Amino acid sequence: MANKRDELISHANQGLSKEANEGSVASFLAKTKLVRQAQAEKGLMPVSGRLIFAMDATMSRQPTWDVACSVQADMFEVAQLHGSLATQLVYFRGTSECRASRWTRSAKEMTGWMERFDCRAGRTQLGRILQHVKNEARQMHIDAVVYVGDCLEEDPDRIVGMADDIGRSGIPVFVFQEGADPMASDIFRQIARLTGGAYGQFDANAKSKLANYLKGIAAFAASGRDVTRLPDELRKQLPGPKA
Repeated sequence: MANKRDELISHANQGLSKEANEGSVASFLAKTKLVRQAQAEKGLMPVSGRLIFAMDATMSRQPTWDVACSVQADMFEVAQLHGSLATQLVYFRGTSECRASRWTRSAKEMTGWMERFDCRAGRTQLGRILQHVKNEARQMHIDAVVYVGDCLEEDPDRIVGMADDIGRSGIPVFVFQEGADPMASDIFRQIARLTGGAYGQFDANAKSKLANYLKGIAAFAASGRDVTRLPDELRKQLPGPKA
């Protein structure tokens, strides 16, 4: 029969073995994550989802632009747990500038683009962004669109009509509004409803809320539109089962 000393040694060894195993698993997962990130950036992994990330870059948007830039790495990191996400940046600023980047699977590349630009005074050009989405949808499958803005200075009927077209293409648009401009709130909600997306609000004191939204949608797009990856506030707005 084993004495108490032997039992203590046995238990201690079991504890060490457990810690060693847990450490090995953690190390393996960390290495796997780095490999997946490297493969995604080099284009070696197949694209599992496509996300258009669109922003109002008029002058009032600079603080939000900076937050979105800072969360890009987190978005890609979360997305790569579920696949390989390709993202395209689209923005408008000034009186007539509206640009779209090439598609990328690199957080570093996306952040680099955003860091090159500053916001400039001008009027909203949401219609041009929605038209761009329609054009891209004719060329490839798009899993989600994110739009971040605060107001709307365009014909609401035209914007709603374009959103309806996008909805018929099966592309959910997630609209996030900073502040509470009432006319914009109404139209933004309609865009989300017509496309099968969702609407959210945040303010200058809740930037982490925007970061949470963006990371959730990145995971949603990369995982084949798995709604469980979305924050509850957004998931509950989607049509159909909420599993």
